Amino acid sequence: MIMHSLTPHLRNSHYCFLPKFRNFSFSFPISHKFNFINPNFPQNSKTYPTFIVRNSSGSITAKPSSELRKKRGNDSDSCSDSDQKLGDLRELFSKPNINIDAYIIPSQDAHQSEFIAECYMRRAYISGFTGSAGTAVVTKDKAALWTDGRYFLQAEQQLSSSWILMRAGNMGVPTTSEWLNSVLAPGCRIGIDPFLFSSDAAEELKEAISKRKHELVYLYDCNLVDEVWKASRPKAPNKPIRLHDLKYAGLDVSSKLSSLRSELAGAGASAIVISMLDEVAWLLNLRGKDIPHSPVMYAYLIVEIDGAKLFTDNSKVTSEVMEYLKNAGIDLCPYESILSEIESLAERGAGLWLDTSSINAAIVNTYRSACDKYFSGRGYQNEIERSNGESSGRYAVYRSSPVSLAKAVKNDAELEGMRNCHLRDGAALAQFWSWLEEEILKDVVLTEVQVADKLLEFRSMQDGFLDTSFDTISGSGANGAIIHYKPEPGTCSIVHADKLFLLDSGAQYHDGTTDVTRTVHFGEPSSRQRECFTRVLQGHIALDQAVFPENTPGFVLDAFARSALWKIGLDYRHGTGHGVGAALNVHEGPQSISFRFGNMTPLLKGMVVSNEPGYYEDHSFGIRIENLLFVKELDTPNNYGGHAYLGFEKLTFVPIQEIRQG
Repeated sequence: MIMHSLTPHLRNSHYCFLPKFRNFSFSFPISHKFNFINPNFPQNSKTYPTFIVRNSSGSITAKPSSELRKKRGNDSDSCSDSDQKLGDLRELFSKPNINIDAYIIPSQDAHQSEFIAECYMRRAYISGFTGSAGTAVVTKDKAALWTDGRYFLQAEQQLSSSWILMRAGNMGVPTTSEWLNSVLAPGCRIGIDPFLFSSDAAEELKEAISKRKHELVYLYDCNLVDEVWKASRPKAPNKPIRLHDLKYAGLDVSSKLSSLRSELAGAGASAIVISMLDEVAWLLNLRGKDIPHSPVMYAYLIVEIDGAKLFTDNSKVTSEVMEYLKNAGIDLCPYESILSEIESLAERGAGLWLDTSSINAAIVNTYRSACDKYFSGRGYQNEIERSNGESSGRYAVYRSSPVSLAKAVKNDAELEGMRNCHLRDGAALAQFWSWLEEEILKDVVLTEVQVADKLLEFRSMQDGFLDTSFDTISGSGANGAIIHYKPEPGTCSIVHADKLFLLDSGAQYHDGTTDVTRTVHFGEPSSRQRECFTRVLQGHIALDQAVFPENTPGFVLDAFARSALWKIGLDYRHGTGHGVGAALNVHEGPQSISFRFGNMTPLLKGMVVSNEPGYYEDHSFGIRIENLLFVKELDTPNNYGGHAYLGFEKLTFVPIQEIRQG
């Protein structure tokens, strides 16, 4: 019998494929040349709430969302609710203490987090669009939402006709600032919440809108969406903080703080402000549960040469954690007191190390204003140093956070934890796929949500399981083409035996974090689907087996994963790989593997990245194959230029299906 396959050109490769799920081989590892990537992460090390678009032209038009959702039912209820929220928001524009002509609502919280607590989901509340990336802009008579290619289809479905969808990255689509400059008369006031914009993003926005003589207005005292949300806004999270066991962390907090203080001294800074939540958690060996899927707590950390202060809600701090902080020489302060402490540091002449790509504009501007106030009056000039690190006293050091890179390069204990949790996760997924095939072959009707829930059930039985690492993407048929699709009860699809099924999922364990995607077919795939699947897998293998010299940035490797698709004129709209935390955020920087070539961070030994090329045909099907890999040094026969050469080792232990038909 001749067998046709989704992988016709790879039959003799050394990868392990599975003719049918019931023929799974559970002798792991599947292959030592295996590991995959995830499309969910902004690939640049600097995350901005505006989108940079190439080749933007002068006159630009965009269709309202109502023209893009012809297959949807009656939108009157969603339109009415959206119109009411927009009306309430616009009423606030004319208040005496506000007086603005437009308001920008980003996705981020005050810490530039990708995943955020429900009470901070302001852009989702005002627009109805629930994707993790996007920016809403509301003027007195227009409302527009920008998002990237991962979310175009989702935004089409969720936005009401009151909104204009801006497909960021597409030819001719303006950035937020370009659009504001085109729709507003010169000299308008554009408001933002300075806590929700990084300092770099705010400065970039300020410069861009100044071309039309617009003023960027920092509204420190209130967030306008919160004023509309009022009593229905969810409460702030207050779940207890826990200690992260040293056997998983590998380094104690004293050692980490000592290394950081050495870097401060070397740069001539006397203190550093850390606001990224995963950096705070990693540095202090603490974990929280303030954000779904991410084991972090809302907090700021200021580390000085001779002390440290943690700014968080005291109600989250258990007696055990309180004693731990005391022994580490860390004082506990109220979360809301961060700006007053910044002012105090400026008054004392502290030279702050500030990562303006992540520290919010409220903190940076408070520091600058305080320095101007305290030192200008004393005849000093508050100088700023951006690169050479020769700063002290009144000088600020503007550099990337040193914690980001230290966290990204995993130590032996962290890598061991990642290996172990991936083994347990692989066992759960093997059980799940075996169960799902049996149910499908028995013609059991299962929804995308039921399938995701069953996977959670299998994972929750594994030792050390804490949570999923992101909302499971369970997409059958056309839903698989929605790159960050989230099935909802009542509206999700059935998992069909005759359609491709894409499942992207992950978990948080005490010892590590997982992220894996598989695309399967329970029946007979079309020749088009087989070819696309094969080319995605070829790209996946090409990246998995890549060998490259040390100090190579991730963008250099991106074409390895796309080349097979490019040969027939296909591509995908997301990055190929993102960093992954060790029992931390499923998406972390500064490393990435992406077509966005601005990120020059080299891939270093010990870093963990995803390998996840894909292909998506709108309204038809989606394909993605993802493993996690860690970077390791290879023993090559030559070392040209005296350089070490690096490659990858797989962490993921989940079979890839080979579908055959008789």
